[in-house]
Amino acid sequence: MRKKQFKAQSKKLLDMMINSIYTHKEIFLRELISNASDALDKQYYNSLTVKSAASRNDYVIGIEADKEARTLTISDNGCGMTAEELDNNLGTIAKSGSLDFKSSDEKEKSELEIIGQFGVGFYSAFMVSDKVVVESRANGEETANRWVSDGADGYTVEECAVDFEHGTVITLYLKENAEDEDYDRFLDFYEISRLVKKYSDYIRYPIMMENEKRVPVEKAEGEEDSEPEYETVKAPEQLNSMVPIWRKNKNEISEEEYNGFYQDKFYDYEAPLRVIHSKNEGMPAYDALVYIPSHAPFNYYSKDYEKGLQLYSNGVMITEKCADLLPDYFSFAKGLVDSPDLSLNISRELLQHDRQLKVIARNIEKKIKSELEKMLSDEREKYESFFSAFGLQIKFGIYSSYGMAKDALQNLVIFKSSFEDKYTTLSEYVSRMKEEQKVIYYACGETVDKIKLLPQTEAVNHAGFEVLYLTDDVDEFMLKMMRDFDSKTFVNVCTDNLDLGDENKELLAAENKENEELLSFIKETLSEKVSEARFTNKLRSHPVCLTSGGEISGEMERIINAMPAGEKIKAQMVLEINCDHPVAAKLKELYGKDNETLAKYAKLLYSSACLISGMAVENPVEMSSLICELMV
Repeated sequence: MRKKQFKAQSKKLLDMMINSIYTHKEIFLRELISNASDALDKQYYNSLTVKSAASRNDYVIGIEADKEARTLTISDNGCGMTAEELDNNLGTIAKSGSLDFKSSDEKEKSELEIIGQFGVGFYSAFMVSDKVVVESRANGEETANRWVSDGADGYTVEECAVDFEHGTVITLYLKENAEDEDYDRFLDFYEISRLVKKYSDYIRYPIMMENEKRVPVEKAEGEEDSEPEYETVKAPEQLNSMVPIWRKNKNEISEEEYNGFYQDKFYDYEAPLRVIHSKNEGMPAYDALVYIPSHAPFNYYSKDYEKGLQLYSNGVMITEKCADLLPDYFSFAKGLVDSPDLSLNISRELLQHDRQLKVIARNIEKKIKSELEKMLSDEREKYESFFSAFGLQIKFGIYSSYGMAKDALQNLVIFKSSFEDKYTTLSEYVSRMKEEQKVIYYACGETVDKIKLLPQTEAVNHAGFEVLYLTDDVDEFMLKMMRDFDSKTFVNVCTDNLDLGDENKELLAAENKENEELLSFIKETLSEKVSEARFTNKLRSHPVCLTSGGEISGEMERIINAMPAGEKIKAQMVLEINCDHPVAAKLKELYGKDNETLAKYAKLLYSSACLISGMAVENPVEMSSLICELMV
């Protein structure tokens, strides 16, 4: 018997197949099961052409592990191969018999879910084995043939005797364990079961494997009270579930089934908030099953979290997390996409080009957005629960895209508001605006309670305007990127040019002009801490406040300077003193008579303004000393 060489630069090409194409060695099982499934599909089609009584229920894929011989066997009762087909399909690298079969013009063939495309999946067996034996008998043939190869050195084909009518049996002689690889794991029932569940759970033929179990021995009459005895028995178990839930019609699936699938598949102890089950029959055709979780995983806002949907092709998993299917701001979504139209690369682990994927991703994004808007409209309490878990990511979506995602996300953002202390959308805020109101007011702080205590918040509320309460670090940065909403710009109540329609502007301007030297003295006393000091009439009960005189607010300064890297920034702060408060009269009284005490008052007022604004006091010891000095 003469050993034949692989066709097409065999040694070099086969070595590349074995060592370079696939990311993980465990992929070999997915490839061999997929080949077996294709063989069963062909046999089923052939049975239809001869009007056989055979049905899909007659076909099965078998897996057998022999730990002593260190062999793993994958078998099927599919169409089998002749000696010539063994020579052509297995002896020619990148020759796909499945693709040739599906490429037929016959409509029935083209509609079969044939998985194989490139003719290289079989050779993944050499990633885990030193020797591969294929025994096959084609349907209707009297003789069977055996194909044997130790790898790149070539292969032999000879007749052999088999005990099956048609089909293929592939036996892998596993490699010896190495320091970096445990090949024995591919002989373990539970590892094989895990890999089948992971990659081939939705192959539409049963995948069977014998499993050992300890069961109690049936006792004879009169022995019921004795100690139980156990025996080890072997019984076949089906490893795959076969029917993908996403291929069923929606009206055939109960809420319990949807939730159960989600909790089992994505290891969540809670049911999801929403299920999005969609089907597209255009190009590309796909089924999608996407879930919106009810809570964020523990690592969601960390660098360890990986976004992405599971990607399947004809029910076979291609990748566990396809990041390209989700935008970052919807990274909380979990689920899967199954499409027969994906242009996969040779290893079927990656896409050759992403045109189809972009189309699918855009459709899924629209579906998620639509479902969230519907939840916001119809189930407000549930949406607020969702937003407390994932709203930060949506806000980051607007900020990190420099406002490019504004149109997609602005109607999903909600804030606590001074209106009834409830969450509000920007649309709802605008709908309640007074006719003369031209801007959307907001205030920033650590908590809503602290924001309410700000002097500026009190002033804006007293003027009859609603204020959005921003408590997340990203909030103000996000609004800066949005610039406006419904042609209404955003204004921080702590800005120095806050305009509440005051009728006494001229009197206030005269007040500041008259006390120009006093205010200049206070500014110089505080050095670089403030860019200006002035009197204001917008404060009610508060004596003093700090406002920002530029694009960078005090809250933005705090957040940016808290970051571990980058240059420190300084907001242009303005010290505003309530002209109607007794402290203003005291300052005027001291100026020119006791400037030393006036300077102490100025420092104390600045420290008080910092505390009121939620900013850190630079020198608390000095503040304490000044209080004590002025008390005695």
